[in-house]
Amino acid sequence: MPTMAIIGGQWGDEGKGKIVDLMAEKAKVVARFSGGSNAGHTVIHKGQEFGLHLIPSGIFYPQVTCVIGNGVVIDPALLLKEIDLLNQRGVSTANLVISDRAHLVMPYHILLDGLEEEARGGSAIGTTRKGIGPVFADKVARLGIRAGDLLENDAFYSRLQTVLPHKNKILTLIYGVPPLSTEDICSQYLAYGERLAPYIRDTESIVQEALARGEWVLLEGAQGTMLDPEFGTYPYVTSGTPTVAGACTGLGISPTQITSILGIYKVYTTRVGSGPLPTELCDETGDQIRELAHEFGTTTGRPRRCGWFDGVVGRYSARVNGFTTVALTRLDILDSLPKIKVCIGYEVEGKFLQYPPANAATLEKCKPIYEDMAGWQKPTSHLRHFQDLPAEAQAYVNRLEKIISSPIALISVGPSREQVIVIKPLI
Repeated sequence: MPTMAIIGGQWGDEGKGKIVDLMAEKAKVVARFSGGSNAGHTVIHKGQEFGLHLIPSGIFYPQVTCVIGNGVVIDPALLLKEIDLLNQRGVSTANLVISDRAHLVMPYHILLDGLEEEARGGSAIGTTRKGIGPVFADKVARLGIRAGDLLENDAFYSRLQTVLPHKNKILTLIYGVPPLSTEDICSQYLAYGERLAPYIRDTESIVQEALARGEWVLLEGAQGTMLDPEFGTYPYVTSGTPTVAGACTGLGISPTQITSILGIYKVYTTRVGSGPLPTELCDETGDQIRELAHEFGTTTGRPRRCGWFDGVVGRYSARVNGFTTVALTRLDILDSLPKIKVCIGYEVEGKFLQYPPANAATLEKCKPIYEDMAGWQKPTSHLRHFQDLPAEAQAYVNRLEKIISSPIALISVGPSREQVIVIKPLI
């Protein structure tokens, strides 16, 4: 059976949760490999809407082992809250496992995230202030505390005693806020550890054993390619690795073990937070898309910035990740529009660009070059076959496929699992 990585092709919020939920019914393992509680997946399961932030979207299927990999950073309080909410709504989390190598979001990470954002003033990145950037910084600075540390009280306390004095100096001397207590944090986190202990495991072995048995494994990404710190709109990016490369480092698997890579794109563009968005619509059309699609962040509730489909970004993401197939989401949101624009390139300082520049300041100057297409002004949410789509909708999908240069296998035409058009079977 194949091992498929599911990757966001834009700035996140592409609808990956729905696609994972759609495919997880036949999977044996669904493994989340990057990000933290700053990511959010909305899944509608059996008529109920669930907002997931840390737990993989396969949690609704008891036969699926749901893995939170070492590449994910975990806020224990938020994870336990998510577990409790699922349990209260009748969803078992007995099939959840957490990597003992996953780093923990600590109270000082959250505090520093907010203080650093405020200090940036008008240059703020627009983080979720959930401590994600600081914990990733500590990870590479070798100052991190991991989930496995929660299982050994003395080791956790010793590690915290090493790290916290350094953090308290930053808090008190730079930001002028009171220091944090080692004893208070230790007591709080060891209590979290008692509850999380049954879930904390060596998850690399779980994933590798499933692969060795030839089982169907889904690798669930968070956020999107344009938020990658290497290839995204730096510095307006996340701190993890949302590209396919993150699936290897975030789970402990080889690139050769990934047999297919599914890129997820909305048929328009959104992003949350600061940073360049060349096709942004600051007009009635942008407002209309936002309201029709309820484009508000699952994690923050912030209104998402909306724009036309950016083919430059689409083409670039496909090249960086090597998408073998693509799923388009939210086609139905464009049903009422009489005209639709597609960005096919950028113009900056007299030059034509097919790929986004590395420098965010240059990207801010880029003017999108649009191709006009006719809208279809007919409902599509009830359709289940590509040939039944209005001719204009078919033409739009075909144009996006040509721009992205990856075959489109699936089109979502609504929020529920049933509202999909399968062009090419993915399993």
